[in-house]
Amino acid sequence: MPYLSAARVTRFTGSQNVIDPAKTYRAVMKTAKGDVVLELNAKAAPVAVNNFVFLALNHFYDGTRFHRVIEGFVAQGGDPQSSDPALQAQWGTGGPGYNFAAEVNNGLRFDKAGVLGMARAASLDSQGSQFYITLAPADFLSGQYTVFGQVLSGQDVVNGLTRTEGAGAGQPDLLNTVQIYVSQ
Repeated sequence: MPYLSAARVTRFTGSQNVIDPAKTYRAVMKTAKGDVVLELNAKAAPVAVNNFVFLALNHFYDGTRFHRVIEGFVAQGGDPQSSDPALQAQWGTGGPGYNFAAEVNNGLRFDKAGVLGMARAASLDSQGSQFYITLAPADFLSGQYTVFGQVLSGQDVVNGLTRTEGAGAGQPDLLNTVQIYVSQ
């Protein structure tokens, strides 16, 4: 899909409708460690998929980091503040300038590694731009957080992301860009 903006945009009042839930969407995350190909489930989670695609098409995720990577749990990214090392103390608190409600009863589960979900604050209507990919089954998250896709290839890249919490924590890996592809 063509980009909606020529340069990175990080603040919006809401997302525009850019997807057709009847079509198939894939995202290619180009990271510092390699590519991750994601299948986005627009039928089960049309709001979350539309939001992710809209932000990607505005270069929102370009230059951000996987700021929270916990061994055996998740790799989290999508905070626009994580592109600025001076804001490191605030990484994990940023968003696109708006929130939307979770789609938790869509029949999808966090039952394996490679599940793509929306991160959120305390309430179900606090999703924005942050997402995570499971590193192991985390079914206890099912029904509480939106599942909107899964890794098709590159789980080894996700598994190899630098851990940012716990023993041996290091500097978060870069998410260079996200490219979106659509098919019938």
